[in-house]
This record gives sequence, C-alpha cells and structure tokens, in this order.
Amino acid sequence: MSTDQSQGVATRSCTDEGQIGEAILSARQIAKSFGNVHALKTVNFDIHRGQVTTLFGENGAGKSTLMKILSGVIQPSSGEILLEGDPVHFASTTEAQHRGISIIHQELSLAPNLNVRDNIFMGRELVGAMGVDFAEEERQTRLLMEDLDEPIDPLTPVEDLRLGQQQIVEIARALSTQSRILIMDEPTSALSASEVEVLFRVINDLKRRGVSIVYISHHLEEALQITDHAVVLRDGSMTAYAPRQDIDLEWIVRHMVGEGFDLGSPPEGYALGEVALSLQEICVPDPTIAERYLVDHLSLEVRAGEIVCIYGLMGAGRTELLESVAGRLPISGGQIFLEGQNVSRLSIAQRIEQGLVLVPEDRQRDGLVQTMPVGQNLSLASIGDFTRGLFTSMSREAQVIEDSIRSVHIKTDGGDAEIGSLSGGNQQKVVIGKMMATQPKVVMLDEPSRGIDIGAKAEVFKLLADNARRHSLAVLYSTSEVGECLSIAHRVLVMSRGRLVAEFGADVTKEQIMAASGEAVAA
Repeated sequence: MSTDQSQGVATRSCTDEGQIGEAILSARQIAKSFGNVHALKTVNFDIHRGQVTTLFGENGAGKSTLMKILSGVIQPSSGEILLEGDPVHFASTTEAQHRGISIIHQELSLAPNLNVRDNIFMGRELVGAMGVDFAEEERQTRLLMEDLDEPIDPLTPVEDLRLGQQQIVEIARALSTQSRILIMDEPTSALSASEVEVLFRVINDLKRRGVSIVYISHHLEEALQITDHAVVLRDGSMTAYAPRQDIDLEWIVRHMVGEGFDLGSPPEGYALGEVALSLQEICVPDPTIAERYLVDHLSLEVRAGEIVCIYGLMGAGRTELLESVAGRLPISGGQIFLEGQNVSRLSIAQRIEQGLVLVPEDRQRDGLVQTMPVGQNLSLASIGDFTRGLFTSMSREAQVIEDSIRSVHIKTDGGDAEIGSLSGGNQQKVVIGKMMATQPKVVMLDEPSRGIDIGAKAEVFKLLADNARRHSLAVLYSTSEVGECLSIAHRVLVMSRGRLVAEFGADVTKEQIMAASGEAVAA
C-alpha cells in the first residue's frame, strides 16, 4: 500500500497484482481547466488489465473530463498519460482508437439520419476492391446486435429507434473496434433492466478476453454488481480508492457527498390547493400496431402544491403520457385541463405560456440547443418575458440567467460558457432551470435524474419540493428508479402497459411499488 500525499488518498501499488492487476493505462498528475473552472486537479488514475474500474463522483466532479482526456477527446492542461508504461499523447479520438482505447459517451453521438450499420462503421468503413463492402458491414452489425440480444435491423434509421435502442447501438459501435480499453460513461442510463443484464454479460465476457473497462454510473447498486475496484472523484480530485470487497453503498455516498445524505421527503406544513392538472381518459395510439394504445384511457389529477410520481418499467407508457400532455404527441381521445381550462388543442408554446411545461428525458435532442451558450439556453423558453417586437432587454435576460444559475445550482463559468463544457448533470439542470424560468403552474419531468448523481438529484428534488411548498407548484415526474418514488412524492402512481394499475401514499414501500408494476422483487 502506498499513499499519494498530494491528494491524501490511499492507493495500492501497481505491483500488487493479486489485488488489482497490471496497470495498462495510467494518468499522472492530470489537471484540466476550462476558464476559471478547474475540472481536474492533479489526478492520478490507473486502468488495470482485464478488470472493471468504477469511477464515482457527483456531476462536475471531473469524471467525464478525465475520461475524455484518456480517450483523446480533449487535451489535459498538464500531466501525462502512460500506456503500458510508455508516455503517450492522443491528439484525437482516432489516435486513441488506433492504440485500442474507445469511449461510450454519456451523451449519444450517433447520426440520427443514418441507419444502424452506417453509424457503427462511420469513419472506418470496410473497403474492398469494389468500394465500401456494405454487405460485410451489415453482416457484422447483425452479429453485434445478436451479441447484445437486441434484434435491430442494421438498415433501420437511428432516428426511428427509442432511446434505449440508440444506447445499444452506441455500445455496439464501441465493441466493433475490438478495443483493449473500453470506457463506458453512463452506458445504462437509457436501458431497461433486461438490457442492463445483457450489457453486464458482455462486460464479463470482455473481461475474460483481457479487455480493461472503466465504468461510470450514477446507479450505485448497479455499479457494485460489476466493479472490481472503485475510485471516487470530488471537486476534481481523487478522494478515495478501494477494492470491491471493501466498498458498499454507504462508503460510496460518504466519499461522494458526505455524511447524512438522503433524497428528501414529501414537503409538509401546508394545504394542497385546487386541482391544477386534470387528465381525463387520455389515449395515445401506437403508430406501429393498429388498435393498440401506448396510453390507454388514462385519468389522473394533480393539485397545486402536490408532488406526484409515476413509476413504471420500460414500455409502460410514462414518456408517451407526459409528452402527450405537453403537446409533443397527439392524443386520439380524452381531454387535458390546466386549472379548469381545456388545453387539449393548444400548441406546445401555448401550453408553456399557460403554465404547463415538460422537462424531457433526452436533454440533448429535446432540451438543449448545442450552438447556444448556457445563458441563452436558460432564457430561451421565457424569451417573451423580456422581448418586445424586435427588441430584447439584455439586462432583464441577464437577470433571468443569473437567477436560474443560482436557484438550480448550475456549476458553470457563467452564462457565456459553452453548453458542451458542462457535465451531463449540469446540462440537465440547465433544462430544468429553463422551464422553471417560465414561472409554471405545473411542471412535468420525464426521468429527471437521468445522468444525474445522487447529490445533484437531491438538489433537484429539493428545488421541486421548495417550489411546491412556497409557490404551490404542481409537480408530476416519472421514473424507472424505485428509490426516487420514496423521496418527495405525496403520491406514487404505477403504470403498466399504458394504464394506471396502482396508487399509493407517501408511506409506500419499495416492494409494493415493484409488485404493482409486475417487476420481480429480489429475495
């Protein structure tokens, strides 16, 4: 055992191969700054041959930044990288891939207008005497899909796939490069439970082949199933390391966010108001199967100041329900009332103006404009409040941006910072801040914790609870994580196959929720 005095972290020597094996890739004294934000502060980090290193940390802790440096996406401000003991410099991801290092990014980097086959082989096409060998690419793509137990036709356009299937394609693309070091940044954030099991099977198979894996996940229990040892980053520094046998959930949380952490409880001490949102017999048709509904004659009410959670497995219809209420999907039957007013025929913009907003599940595709800085993303939905004709009040916009950054606790170098410079969790906070800036009466959130660590998740839930208590905000959020149902919700509704199948109060148990959804409860 040796101790890194610069960071105060106990680390095992790379020669202790009985514990952690040979280090194939090492980062030494790596630092990275974005303007005045120090994302990494002299971090030391090892990736061991044929093992899974899990990297834990809050959003903004520096996890994704470190992985982007190791895979050639960005360059460090200082420090060096050693590959099998030799110093290396990756000027691009292509150079890193040539040395056997691939990364599956937290945010999908697929071309939606291309099919699955072309996405997997984009930039490294299989070329024969007659040009690109599309038949061979298709054959290899089918084999990859079979390995991942996902029967996706290689010629299917990526834009036609649901988010979880797109994540599978991203994983397949990384596996197709025959990498010896594979970095997985939140690979399961959009996967169903069965898809996660398949991914874990693939990971174990890769380990047997000697592939080294770095695994980043905010799903702590899930990560413990697959890891060999864990590293914790906090505020850009490595704060803890331990092998699997020495860590548990309490150890991870303590080193990430400190003692006494919880996700909050339902806000109390006030009376709920009148019905703010009323859904009556909502139907959303399945575009692929006639006479089938994704949302099947569903009715519910949310009162002012009330927080309601919708739980369901993948395919339960949660996303389709929220998107139909927000105006993104057409309904074939039923009515939507906002404070007694029928808004069923209003456009998305009109519903936002009336006070009904949605924080979507896919922030990259639906929540952010990548070419706009942080500030303009935050002010976009409320632009009408400070714009008259062709003129915009820059001072009022600046105030909206400043208030949003402060109230949602966004870690950023200011409103002018590029949205891509933020961590995934802070980008999610921008989407939430943008919608909260419209002063809504009802806010809906679809999987609000996707890509958010437990600390940031608690901040988001506290924000919602405070607004429910102080401003009588009605909150309706969906989740596929049972633990999130047991936090701030006054009521928990369970969806299955497009219908509400159960309703519980705040005293519900995890076992009751899972049983109602049809999910098996572990013994």
